Amino acid sequence: MKYLILIPDGAADWPVPVLGGKTTLEAAAMPNLDRLVREGEFGRVLTVPEGMEPGSDVAGMSLFGNDPARAYTGRAPLEAASMGVPLGDADVALRCNLVSTGGAAAEDPDAMMLDYSAGHITTEEGRRIVEGFRGSDIYRERYLPEFELFPGVGYRHLLVWRGGSTDVKLVPPHDILGLPLKEHLPRGAAAPNLLGLMALAHPWLRLHPMNRDRRGRGLAAADNFWFWGAGRRPALQLFREHYGLSGAVISAVDLVNGIGVLLGLERVTVPGATGYVETNYRGKAEFALAALARHDVVFVHIEAPDEAGHSGDAAQKVRALERIDAEFLGPALAGLAKLGPHRVLVAPDHYTPIVRRSHVGEAVPFVIWPGTPGRPSGAAGFTEAEAAKTGVYVERGHELLARLFAAG
Repeated sequence: MKYLILIPDGAADWPVPVLGGKTTLEAAAMPNLDRLVREGEFGRVLTVPEGMEPGSDVAGMSLFGNDPARAYTGRAPLEAASMGVPLGDADVALRCNLVSTGGAAAEDPDAMMLDYSAGHITTEEGRRIVEGFRGSDIYRERYLPEFELFPGVGYRHLLVWRGGSTDVKLVPPHDILGLPLKEHLPRGAAAPNLLGLMALAHPWLRLHPMNRDRRGRGLAAADNFWFWGAGRRPALQLFREHYGLSGAVISAVDLVNGIGVLLGLERVTVPGATGYVETNYRGKAEFALAALARHDVVFVHIEAPDEAGHSGDAAQKVRALERIDAEFLGPALAGLAKLGPHRVLVAPDHYTPIVRRSHVGEAVPFVIWPGTPGRPSGAAGFTEAEAAKTGVYVERGHELLARLFAAG
């Protein structure tokens, strides 16, 4: 039996006024996914345990079959695993976003979070900026070897604090878009260390030639670092030991790849996979089918709906969902038919409502296809409202995989 698990990040949504009160799932044309719903087991799953933050780290860990209430230590250590950055038992990893505040220093009373991604800065641009600061005299003299910066993908980078502290309250930058920074700066006993690094970096970042060039082209400049997602190295049971199955993971996001690496899954890199709306959907289908030829399970994560949700762009989110259906799911289903017996699970990790532009921890729709013989859901399509109508509800998200495998 082969298992394809598709995670359309942040696909679930609330009604959107510009879509006539429809959610983005309701507005999108997704004939392939709707067929799975009609023929499969359809319902809702709670991926974020009560009391935990509704991030892709917590929710993603659930969908990979691990109880985040027991295993979760923080987002950044998962990204460190993906990036191959070793963490000692006393080390703390933190996500380091390149963000835009319109040239203002983070501690400026009037500074606001204008863009959590510095205008979706490219990987090459982000890498040049982070590597440049990492090699600068002001950074090397003040912060090495205690603090180490590692370049990542796009705006997503990593800071490792050797022998550091987690006694600090940090806020994800995408949760404070358009808000003043003064109420959301790092707080706690460890905060001065991070605030000092942010203050040191700001003037250097603001004057970097890459940022001058971006401002000249009317683009957002990466004029500040923003730290969040702190945690220590987690201990996860290997996927093969847990389920007796081999697997692979496909994602353009270090967070998701990191979960896979810690579970012992093969990490598959797809050319042209960006983590944005313009990504290589067909390539992910092709590489997923190739991975299933040598493994039992493949997890495919597509970030595009989440990015559109954070941007508050309903049209882009609908477009991303339609491309997932047409360019990924259609070819994947056709290819699966040639691999023999197979099952498919589709579930977003969390809601990213357009009207809110941040994550919400409500139960999300899921479908397992094919469903129980003779008991199709009969639902009209893969939407939040249709999922609620079925009455099928999985309260512990980390148990959804076992439900998938038991059905097979």
